[in-house]
This record gives sequence, structure tokens and C-alpha cells, in this order.
Amino acid sequence: MGQAIVLKVAGLELRGELNDSATAALIAAALPLEGLAARWGDEFYFTVPVEAGLEPGAREVVEAGELGYWPVGRAFCLFWGPTPASSGDEIRAASPVNPFGRIRGDLSILSSLGSQARIRVEKA
Repeated sequence: MGQAIVLKVAGLELRGELNDSATAALIAAALPLEGLAARWGDEFYFTVPVEAGLEPGAREVVEAGELGYWPVGRAFCLFWGPTPASSGDEIRAASPVNPFGRIRGDLSILSSLGSQARIRVEKA
């Protein structure tokens, strides 16, 4: 894995790392990032000053804790459970995202947050 990161949201510090993708390198170069994230099911997303197209590994179905870059909205996405696009227990983005990292640990606490949350992402 690549760069270690910390996400600060609602008084919580979530730790993770970026992968070795081209999108992860762009995200790492832009750190720290901060924004008012909107909630869409069990996903938070916010616009970032990063521009990337879809990578060969882009996909709609992701795993809990996975971080994805959504080119359509130039958004940083944090997934921890089903979204309105999901079928059953799968975690599905609105359209393909570039997976660029992962947050470790239990993210279920995020389900208790409201429809918006300020998120700050920085190097660990």
C-alpha cells in the first residue's frame, strides 16, 4: 500500500492508506483535503480539486471501507454499506469509481451521522 492517511469526521479519526493507483497519487498530492460531505445511503462523498478519468480497474461494486474517486462528480467517496443503487447487501456506487484506498476498522459509527458531515483527509 501507499500513503497512510487519517480521515477526521464528527470527532472521529479513521485511519487507512492509499493504494498504488494513479488516482491515489493525485489524491496524495492534493492532501490535505476537506469538504462538507453529503450522505447517499451508507456513503459520504465530497468534491475535491482532483481531476482523473476512469482507470482500468474502475468499478461500481465496492467493499466496506473502500475509498473511491467518482469522476462524474470529481468526488472523494467513502463507502461503508449499501447505497440507494445497491441490490441486497452489496455496496454499489452511482456509477464506476476508481478505488484508491481503504479505511480500516469498524465504520458502523458513520451510520449514526446525519445527511452531511465535514470530512478532513490528511497524511498520517
